[in-house]
Amino acid sequence: MTDFRDAYRALRASPIVSAVAILSLALGIGANTAIFSIVNALMLRTLPVKTPERLVLVMPGPGRTSWSNPLWEQLRARDHEFLDGAFAYSTQRFNLARGGEAELVNGVFASGEFFDVLGLPAILGRTFTPADDIRGGGKDGPVAVISYAFWQRHYGGAADAIGSTLALDRVPFTVIGVTEPRFAGVDQGRRYDVAIPIAGEPLIRGAQESLLDERSSRWLLVMARLKPNDTIDRATTALRGVQPQMREATVPEQLRPQEAANYLKGPFELRPAANGPNALGQQYRQPLAILMAVVALVLLIACANIANLLLARATARRHELSVRAALGASDWRVARQLLAESALLSASGTALGVAFANWGARLLVLELSGARTATALDVGVDWRVLLFTALVATATTAVFGTVPALRAARIEPGEAIKEQGRTIAGESRSGFGSLMVVLQVALSLMLVVGAGLFMRTFSTLAHVPLGFDPDPILLVDANVKRSAVATVDRPTLLERMREAVLAVPGVQHAALEVITPLTGSGWDILIENPDGLSLPETDRDVWVNGVSPGWFATHGTPILAGRDFTRLDNASAPRVILVNETFAGRYFSGVNPIGRSVRRVRRPGVDPPWLLIIGVVRDSVYVSPRDRIPPTMYQALPQLVERPLPGATIVVRSASGSPALLARPIAAAIARVDGDATLTFRPYRERVREVTSQERVIAMLSGFFGILALLLAGLGLYGVMSYAVSRRRTEIGIRIALGAGPSRAVALVLRRVVVLVALGIAIGAGLSLSASPLVAALLFGLEPRDPATLAASALVLTAIGVMAGWLPALRAARIDPARVLREG
Repeated sequence: MTDFRDAYRALRASPIVSAVAILSLALGIGANTAIFSIVNALMLRTLPVKTPERLVLVMPGPGRTSWSNPLWEQLRARDHEFLDGAFAYSTQRFNLARGGEAELVNGVFASGEFFDVLGLPAILGRTFTPADDIRGGGKDGPVAVISYAFWQRHYGGAADAIGSTLALDRVPFTVIGVTEPRFAGVDQGRRYDVAIPIAGEPLIRGAQESLLDERSSRWLLVMARLKPNDTIDRATTALRGVQPQMREATVPEQLRPQEAANYLKGPFELRPAANGPNALGQQYRQPLAILMAVVALVLLIACANIANLLLARATARRHELSVRAALGASDWRVARQLLAESALLSASGTALGVAFANWGARLLVLELSGARTATALDVGVDWRVLLFTALVATATTAVFGTVPALRAARIEPGEAIKEQGRTIAGESRSGFGSLMVVLQVALSLMLVVGAGLFMRTFSTLAHVPLGFDPDPILLVDANVKRSAVATVDRPTLLERMREAVLAVPGVQHAALEVITPLTGSGWDILIENPDGLSLPETDRDVWVNGVSPGWFATHGTPILAGRDFTRLDNASAPRVILVNETFAGRYFSGVNPIGRSVRRVRRPGVDPPWLLIIGVVRDSVYVSPRDRIPPTMYQALPQLVERPLPGATIVVRSASGSPALLARPIAAAIARVDGDATLTFRPYRERVREVTSQERVIAMLSGFFGILALLLAGLGLYGVMSYAVSRRRTEIGIRIALGAGPSRAVALVLRRVVVLVALGIAIGAGLSLSASPLVAALLFGLEPRDPATLAASALVLTAIGVMAGWLPALRAARIDPARVLREG
């Protein structure tokens, strides 16, 4: 305690140095803790359920996770033979509103075994069981279990929530239970609000659109619990033993012979799932690994900087330390005093860093979230975060505190009686400070190169031509499942809504679409070989969208040849399509495609109609700006007969101003056509921003840490050169007295700066070139070893180095030789 009391006094005696050191550590440790908190929440923290280490994800084939309900029912009938229970579930958003604008909550379709296999009791009421998961409903009818957070938010925590009726998509469900607060669902990043049995799916989607009996619709995830003392390998072997019977009983009817053969032989797999299926963790695994490396480098640079500061201060305190030695203090006692100062600095930086980390981690979660895909991660401090932070704090103390303490411990007692002028200033640090500066420059170059690559990637993605202009567009999702019209009349109802929206003042264009580009949804089909071609199936996969007349004008996508859809292209008219440039170039290269026909491949019992090409449109992005634009065809929406339409998106182009301002009058116009339609509104620009959220976060963080690294490297270089000028003050004064001009003094200092920076850049360039391929998968539009980025980073670092050395150089040029000689 005496050491720490003395350390506190010593740090308070030099508040600027102490504040710089603490702030540097706070940023370094805070950044490491913040990123680790995200890693912990996504990849390390297990589900708060019974023995989560025995949970596995059941995969119906290599790389596949989705199951059809018939295939799941085959597994459920046999799981007791080789598993300690299994359950299936699917995420869904339920609407609580009874009309007009939707009030959406996160829902789950879950099999009756869901809560039992997870080992989750209800804190109020009960959870549902297999007896509730039967078609037509169990004895209590359609039931629902709600989360603790939803119970507090929607019911105010009232006990009479049990037994109440909750309308989901206007279907009444009886609330029978509330789950415990720590359970938020099995999907990392997504909290559930309401869970209902899978058998209730036809009530939500409608009997005609239900997927319960669809063998070709894969919409469920399946998890299971291994039996005690069983292994994944043994359970996988047993699962594959019953695979043939399960597959044969669920072969989709419309598969061609080769597709059916592939379906029958696809091997089941099991994957550990202690933290759930964790698709979000898989998506961000590599970016988080890169960011952990980045913040570790920032902390190393900060440690090198602080080591230089402490070493310079220890040099200035040589008289004090030599007095301690003369009074009998051992080398270890002197070293312990400086280590106590280092530990106090580290503890202060850690305390401030934890506060910064808590704020930074929550900000990152917000950046990863979107309007529809709100990311909910528990980034609170747990034992892993505390242990990680403690280890980082201990390591930083050792890194920046050991060398100054050991060098100070070798102080001679005779230093106490020496004069405090040239002799002390003449003591050398044996190049340790210069070595630290070279290290800082090398590591800083790596960070700046990485920041440059990620920022250029984000900029390139943000400026990829989309083929349409999203800024003036408002997306209005119109769900008409509860409307009082027959299924076959829904396209007509949607067209009437479109016409009503088009009449709203401020609306320039309005159109309908089945698939909204850049939302992650897609619809692809396999077409037959056009005449004169013999392409493999992999080259005949085309993407499809169903759109109304005016869709291309609404998006601002020009029609290059032919015509747009009209009202005459209805369900009774010949089937027509427009195709994009890529489609025309791949299948009709050198030939005008207008007037030619294509069709889907024939399947057992299905003879698809021919589709007449009536126009060619400019290419536009379909799923992601990272992907190459696929061959795409657009069908007239009234001619879509594959499945009943539950609704469509009304794409609205504003004539002027923010498109969000049109939401209220559009809602009123649609209500006059059909008050039962459920609506959600969203500016298209928000969706485009979400598509590049990963790249934006990485660019933002790497840019921030790159700037921080430059600042720390500049401070380190300034400190070393200031110390060097003070150490060589007598030498420089004598040079000036002998006729050397101020410019020679400046050149003397800057030459040393250039040498240190050049060495650091050379080492950093080699490290950057070696490490850049590790980030290749995260880049877009440039090579990982991009020479322009490396050159620009080196120039920026050189400029920072020259600026940092300029002030000490000017100080050297202003040295008064007469005063120096008198002091000497």
